[in-house]
Amino acid sequence: MGSSDRLFNRQRTVHEVLGGGLVADVILWRRSKLTWGILVVTLAAWVVFEISGYTLLSLSSCVLLLLTTILFLWAKSAAILNRPSPPLPEMHISEDMMNDVAAFARTHINAVLLAFQNIALGKDTWMYFKVAISLLLISVVGSLTDFLTLGYTSYGSAVQFYSKLSEGYRSKVQQWIAEQKKLS
Repeated sequence: MGSSDRLFNRQRTVHEVLGGGLVADVILWRRSKLTWGILVVTLAAWVVFEISGYTLLSLSSCVLLLLTTILFLWAKSAAILNRPSPPLPEMHISEDMMNDVAAFARTHINAVLLAFQNIALGKDTWMYFKVAISLLLISVVGSLTDFLTLGYTSYGSAVQFYSKLSEGYRSKVQQWIAEQKKLS
């Protein structure tokens, strides 16, 4: 491996610094078809949302309406033509799953409300400053970009962060998740 493969003449290559997996291959254009595919899909999503004036809610609504209409017409035409109806899996949410989600949401919402109460009563000055600085940063970033661009950037950053985190700290993250499940 030559010195040109190294980033600033360091011990690790750029590929290793970026995680060494699929994400690094995409960023470094080693899998050019996949990289082009991601760029085209991202461009198409941007065109749909920005140029056409659709919002995420309106697009989701139109897609669900189209899907529901297709399935409805398929079922009705199948009944008229004595054909089998469209195959659909059994769709339901278990009570245990909903109880777990509700308990998780309840504990986190209560923690936020308690922090808000402590700030509002003047008991936690340090938390007030952290919240104020965070809201100020959100306001500044929000004034510099629109919500959709911020969402795409945040999603891409989260994917990059998760890939790097899962590679280096997998056992620690799993241990932390297990501890959080025990607490809730």
